[in-house]
Amino acid sequence: MDFIQIYVGLFLLVLGLIAGTLVEKLHYRRIKKREIGFVTLPALTSRTVIDEHDVLRSQLALGSAVISVDYFKRFAAALKQLFGGEVHSYSTLLDRARREALLRMKENFSDAHLFINVRFETSTISSGNNSRIGSVEVLAFATAVWYREDSPHSIPTPLDR
Repeated sequence: MDFIQIYVGLFLLVLGLIAGTLVEKLHYRRIKKREIGFVTLPALTSRTVIDEHDVLRSQLALGSAVISVDYFKRFAAALKQLFGGEVHSYSTLLDRARREALLRMKENFSDAHLFINVRFETSTISSGNNSRIGSVEVLAFATAVWYREDSPHSIPTPLDR
């Protein structure tokens, strides 16, 4: 009876690894495809605009993403707590969430010419049991800037192509 529980536990762990890896790879593929469409839309950490006299308008831009942690990542993180070190499984989770949030911000304001002062805010959402991480939310925010049409800085936006 004990062996059955061990085998079921190992099976579920392997199933979680396979399913989590597939979902992560598919998400990365979708992110990369969408990033290609916004490669010419700059998102800068700089706080200043090139030639502020040509700015037509500016607005706060937001994009948010919530990504869930799979059971294998939780298991790997629990092992890392025993031995210490970087939790690589959570690193990819945060990378996906940041990239997704930035893409959503760009998609929401795709007619902007650039984004300045880009920042990220990260928060964890507890699953309720033992305060373990259930999901991570990343909020990307920046100032979306539109230049006048006759400005030399007014480059075509992804919608103009």
